[in-house]
Order: sequence, then C-alpha cells, then structure tokens
Amino acid sequence: MSRSTRRDLYAVGAAVLLVTAAALAGHHIERTSRTLFVHWPPLLASWHPHLGPGTPAAVLVALATVAYGPALAARLPWRALLPVTWGAALAWTFSLALIDGWHRGIAGRLTTRHEYLRAVDRFHDIPAALRGFTRHILLDAPDNWPAHVAGHPPGATLTFVLLDRIGLGGGAWAGLWCITVGATACAAVLVTVRALTDENLARRAAPFLALAPAAVWMGTSADAYFAAVAAWAVALLALAVTRRSPWWAGASGLLFGLTCFLSYGLTLVAVIAAAVLLLGRHGIRGRPALLLPLLAGLAVAPAAFTLAGFNWWEAYQLLVTRYHQGAGGIRPYGYWVWANLACTALVVGPATVAGLRRTGSVLVRARDRAHSGMGRRPSDASSGARLRRADASADVRLASLVAGALLALLIADLSGMSKAETERIWLPFALWLLPACAFLTPPEPPGPAPDRTRAIPTRAWLGAQALLALLINHLLFTGW
Repeated sequence: MSRSTRRDLYAVGAAVLLVTAAALAGHHIERTSRTLFVHWPPLLASWHPHLGPGTPAAVLVALATVAYGPALAARLPWRALLPVTWGAALAWTFSLALIDGWHRGIAGRLTTRHEYLRAVDRFHDIPAALRGFTRHILLDAPDNWPAHVAGHPPGATLTFVLLDRIGLGGGAWAGLWCITVGATACAAVLVTVRALTDENLARRAAPFLALAPAAVWMGTSADAYFAAVAAWAVALLALAVTRRSPWWAGASGLLFGLTCFLSYGLTLVAVIAAAVLLLGRHGIRGRPALLLPLLAGLAVAPAAFTLAGFNWWEAYQLLVTRYHQGAGGIRPYGYWVWANLACTALVVGPATVAGLRRTGSVLVRARDRAHSGMGRRPSDASSGARLRRADASADVRLASLVAGALLALLIADLSGMSKAETERIWLPFALWLLPACAFLTPPEPPGPAPDRTRAIPTRAWLGAQALLALLINHLLFTGW
C-alpha cells in the first residue's frame, strides 16, 4: 500500500473517530441535560431500522453506478455525460427517499408543521404577504410563521406558492420539484469544474457526484432546491469568466440575487463565487465589462423584493432573535461547533474525506513549488516558468475551488447560526466538496503494474459512499 493511500485511510479513520465522538458525547449531553434537541446526535434523526419500496431500486442504482459509472464517465461525450449524471443522481435520490415510503419520504415531507406548505394559504395576496412578512417572524408575534418559513426569506415560500398557482400544489408536487431540481446541482458542479480546471477532472468527479451520501437529505428537502439554484449561479459565473460572456454573467447575477432570497445563509456562497472570480481573473482582466451585467443581474431580486415591501436586513435581524428564542438559543455552541463537522463527514462520505486530504496535499505542494521557484537564479528562468505553470495546473485550480467551499462551510460553522440540522442546511456547500474525489482516481501513472495496484480502486471508494448512504437511510429516519 502506498504512503498516499495510507494517509487517505488515516483521514477516513479520523473522520470515523470524529463521528463516534460526536455520537457518544451527544447521547451523553442529551441524556443528562436534553439541550441538543436531536434524538440521534449528531444527526437530526431517530433510530428506525426499516426497509421500503425504494430499497431494491436504491441497491440496483448503487450497484450499477459502482460497476459502470467510472467507465461511462470516462467515455461518454460531454453533452451526454451531464444528463446521464443528473439522471443517475435523480434515480439515487428518489430511491433513497422511497425507502421511507411515498408519503413519509416524499409527499408528506414538506407538509409538516415546520414546513413551507403550511404557509401557502397565507399568500393569497402576495404583495400584502411580503409587506407584512417581518411582522410574523418572532415566536411571540401574532400568527407567527412556521419555523422554516420564518427562518428563510420569502423567496423560499413563494416558490411553493407559485407552484400552487400553476396547479402543482400539495406535498407530492413540492417533493418532486425539490428532488428533480436539486439533482441538477451535480451537473452544475461538473460544468464549473470543467470550465475552471479541465474535462478530465470533471469526468473523474462525476460518479461521486451522482452517488453522494448527501442524497439522503436531498430527498426530500427544500435545501436541495436551494443548493441547485446556488450551484447554477456559480456554474454560470464560471462560464462567464472563462468564455468572457456578458450573457452568462447576467444570468449568474440573477441566480445569485435569487439565492439570497431563498436562504439567508446562502450569502456565504459569495465565498465560492470569490474563488471562481479568482480562478477566472484573466477573463475579468481581459473583459472588465463582464462585471456590469453580473452586478445588474444581482440587483434584480433585491430590487423586486424591496419594492414589494420586504426588508431583507430587518428580517434577518428578527430571525436571529427568533433563533435564540427557540432551540438555537439552548443548543450548546461548544458541542455543535465540532459536531457539525461530523455531520458533514456523513453527508460527503469517506471518499470525500480522503479527497479533502489530497486537496490539502495539492495546495501544500503548490505552495512549496512556488517558494522554490521564487528562489531560483535568472538562469533557471525556464524551470521557474514551468513551476509557475504547475501552480496554475488543473489540480491546483480544483483544489482552490474545493478550499473555497470548505472555507464557506467553516464560516457558517463558526457563526453560531448553524447548530444541528447541518446535514440538510449545509447541502449547498457540501456539494462543492465532492469534486475532491477526483483526486482519488488519477490518470494511470507510468511504471510497472505493481505500482498501479497500490491505490484503492475507484469502485471501492464509490461502494463505500453508497454503503454509507444505504445504512443511514435504512437504520435511521432522517425526517425533521
């Protein structure tokens, strides 16, 4: 076994220890003080071993993706790979959700007392509802909004109101919308990786995006829909800066603006966007005017909601107050600030943990090469140029993108506004960690065959991802 593979396994082992510690400490805290408000810490879940109608489908999708996913990702034409990856992610998410049954897993998930559909009937007059939205956020306010409605800008609830207006009302249509749209996020991530790095890395990441453990929470959650909107905003920005297209820039701005009115926390997607702008800075320098349609598009949603009478900043301040009025004010920060990371390890899976370890190695090597190149004599200019080009290689660019997503997630963690339920809330950030799995499947290295057998096969990593998701969904009920 190679040194790199051993380090991968050490990273996975450390993640297992983190999850174990979070589970043991969490059960102790909940048993003694009952301040976590979760039944199966660190996850918001309950112990419920079960099978369901989605079990055979989930197993078949997992087996098919493990067996054929890497080969198809390498050989399919790019235009075919995107819909195939989306289709695989869609099948995986649907089958996992159906393990809990049609009603409990899909149709009824968004109709519970905390969910958006409980407020649809209060939006008969949409302008009036927007003007009075902030008056119902606090717990002691008259007719206070359900938890998820109060916890998000009105764009989230308004989505389901508009679905209802076009005849797609009710929990079933809402669930289908969130799963179907949410699954497109994997295609958006692939588009971004290809635009900013290279096609080979995107192809190597594709099976891991399709078979992510995150699908357990993508179905059925409105956060899957939010994640997709944010992911396409980033993808269109990547296309704008690499193709120097004002049309893509304007479309990206529109989606970024909408994203901010779907979830307050998604303002942190700006960190990922900053990474994209940094990686595509040559496109911006070559055509600075790209910033104009980007900013113009970005202003549309804020202007529309503000003119309609909704004050985003006032609503956020009231939400902070409500957060501390409820469980958020009781849940201990000292536990969740690290237990949230254990949740993330379960969402992204062992392959991504190993991929993040390799991401760090790529960035460290790039820094070391840069430092050694800076110290070379002028006679070594050609070698220094090669080193600088290596710094800008596809691997380093992908590692930088993943690091941007990890930074956004860590900021959310330290903010104290994400205590528990992060397996669902952080989906828009966690999806951007999955491309790190591309580092687990490098091109065939030169050398004798024994050297190539030291790495863990791609199919083994994919199988570990699928097994984790199947175990979670069959042993726990992850409703909220």
